[in-house]
Amino acid sequence: MNVEKILAIAGKPGLFELKLQTRSGFLAESLLDGKKITVGMRSNVSLLSEISMYTYSEEKPLVEIMRAIAVKENEGPTISSKEDNAKLTAYFKEILPDYDEDRVYVSDIKKVLNWYNILQAKGLVSKEEPKVANAEAVKEEVVEKVKKEAKADKAEKAEKAEKAPAKTKTKK
Repeated sequence: MNVEKILAIAGKPGLFELKLQTRSGFLAESLLDGKKITVGMRSNVSLLSEISMYTYSEEKPLVEIMRAIAVKENEGPTISSKEDNAKLTAYFKEILPDYDEDRVYVSDIKKVLNWYNILQAKGLVSKEEPKVANAEAVKEEVVEKVKKEAKADKAEKAEKAEKAPAKTKTKK
C-alpha cells in the first residue's frame, strides 16, 4: 500500500494526493473528484503514513490497519461508514481487537472506513506488507526539497540586497 503522498486536510472532506511542493504550501489533488487545490502552510495537514490509532499496548500505524481491512475484505470495499455505531464498533473490533475504546471514538472509526473505501476505489490498497524504507525515502526527499528552497530563498534575497541602490545618510 503506497500512501506516503496521501494527505488528510482538516476542514476538507476526503483525501488528497500531494502533487507539488511550493514556497507557500503545496498543490494537492482530491481523490474524490480530481479537483486540484492549493494548501497554505497554516493549514492542518496530516500524511496518512504518519497517522496512528491507540491500542491498549501501543499506537498502531494507520497503514497497518488499512492492510488488515484489505486482508479481511480481500482488497474489496468495506462496510459503509454510515452504518449504525454498534455495527461499526463490532466490525472495527474484528479488524483491531485491542483498540483503546476510550480514546478511539466512533467518528475515528467512520473516518478510517471512509478513507479505506476512497483508497480502495482508486486501487491504492493491498494486502502486502507496508514498505517502511520507502516512507523514509519520501520523507528525506521532502526535507531535501525544503532545504533547497530555503537556500534558494536566501540566495535570492542576498542578490536583491546587492542590486538595491545603496542608501546614504545625509547630515542636516
